[in-house]
Amino acid sequence: MSRLVVVGSGVAGLTAALEAVDAGHHVTLLTKSDLAQSNTRYAQGGVAVVMTSDDTVAEHVQDTLIAGAGLSDQETVEVLCREGPAAIREMIERGVQFDRQGSGQDGGDLAHGLEAAHSHARILHAGGDATGAGIAYALIDRLRESDVEIHERTTVVDVVLKGGACVGVRLLDGSEHRADAVVLATGGAGQLFPYTTNPDIATADGLAMALRAGAIAADLEFYQFHPTSLAAPGNFLVSEAVRGEGAVLIDEDGHRFMADVHPDAELAPRDVVARGIAEQMARQKGKPVRLDATALGGEFLARRFPNIDAASRAQGFDWGEQPIPVTPAAHYYMGGIRTDEWGRTSVSGLYAVGEAACNGLHGANRLASNSLLEGAVYGSRVVEALELPDQQDTFDGDWTDPLVVELGDTAPDDDDESFVRNDLQRLMWDAAGLSRNGDDLAAAAAKLASWRQPGVTDAKSAEDANLLVVARAVVASALAREESRGGHHRTDFPEPEPSKARHSAIKGA
Repeated sequence: MSRLVVVGSGVAGLTAALEAVDAGHHVTLLTKSDLAQSNTRYAQGGVAVVMTSDDTVAEHVQDTLIAGAGLSDQETVEVLCREGPAAIREMIERGVQFDRQGSGQDGGDLAHGLEAAHSHARILHAGGDATGAGIAYALIDRLRESDVEIHERTTVVDVVLKGGACVGVRLLDGSEHRADAVVLATGGAGQLFPYTTNPDIATADGLAMALRAGAIAADLEFYQFHPTSLAAPGNFLVSEAVRGEGAVLIDEDGHRFMADVHPDAELAPRDVVARGIAEQMARQKGKPVRLDATALGGEFLARRFPNIDAASRAQGFDWGEQPIPVTPAAHYYMGGIRTDEWGRTSVSGLYAVGEAACNGLHGANRLASNSLLEGAVYGSRVVEALELPDQQDTFDGDWTDPLVVELGDTAPDDDDESFVRNDLQRLMWDAAGLSRNGDDLAAAAAKLASWRQPGVTDAKSAEDANLLVVARAVVASALAREESRGGHHRTDFPEPEPSKARHSAIKGA
């Protein structure tokens, strides 16, 4: 029996912990807030999976590859789509109550919805627009019934290395949890930006820890901005499923402008819709566009999207009667700690799964609703990797001919300035947000290099230190990719360059 430490409590971390304890490992799960605080908990759209006779794995694979804008790894995508149905059945066994057709939770077959860039209605939901919460709470219930050792409100600040291998993690108080393997499942990095659908905890912790440990990260320039968050305090996510049901985007004059941008209009890939909205907002001098769901009716909206309905009403909007203002916001990180299809990183003993990892699945732009499935499928596979006979626990970390990114000198200097998080977020939004250019990125890189790494004295300073490490790596990666592709848009290089259809790679110190 081996000792396993899992850091993070979203679907990837919860699945890994449950699978590992079932396999006989001693498992410790650490999370810096309570178990329910994760990007999984706030996910609305659903889970994309092939569960109907008119759909095929091959079509799910193809849709994912198209959305990935030439950078999705074929084998990784095939693993997800092929193993997805089994992962969903395991979720159901663990108590996840997906919505069904007919009356009552057991009243019919699983209900399937349509989302942007999917060729079939293959999206499962739980509680309408509360899919992530339905998954999180069911898995948490199972976790609390298991033999997993749980530590909530516990801040991990770094992985512990011995001879270049990971042998555990170090906590904020200086204590250590030693382990035979560590799985980083710490989620995304939405707090790099001032406008994000992510919760406050999404501060790129696992990615920063891996970079400090010398691990290879990949595709850090690719960040997905969700097209529609409510243009009100908190940027509450207005799920893509609303547009899947028929809602349309209109400008201040009531014109449906996305039909002029892309043949698929509101159901175009997310990066296209997000930039289409941003460009229309620029034409409107920054005023939000509006999402018109009035044709669906207030009764349907309240039933199908109860959380969005409640959030809209709390802000004074009756979206069954009037269009609501929406704006893009940072949503999902395609980049992350470079892993293979088993979750192995370039550091022995260190694994990563979920949004913290980059295994090539999403390429340059994630297909809607693939992320929850990724957490379930790869959260299980990372435990399988521990069980494989004669299986190496590391890999070389390289794709063929990657775009190599240099992180640059980050050595401390007496003249370095301190910074506050708001300044970092505003800098990242302006220079590395929806649209980028070389001059702004170079200026941002210089500014980030001038900021002093915070001394880690509490949870907040630990998060700020992580955000600075990752912000520097994001800007360096965005500066190196002189083309536009997927979630990375350069106004000075506005078209994709076929010769640059390759992953980027950046190695930590």
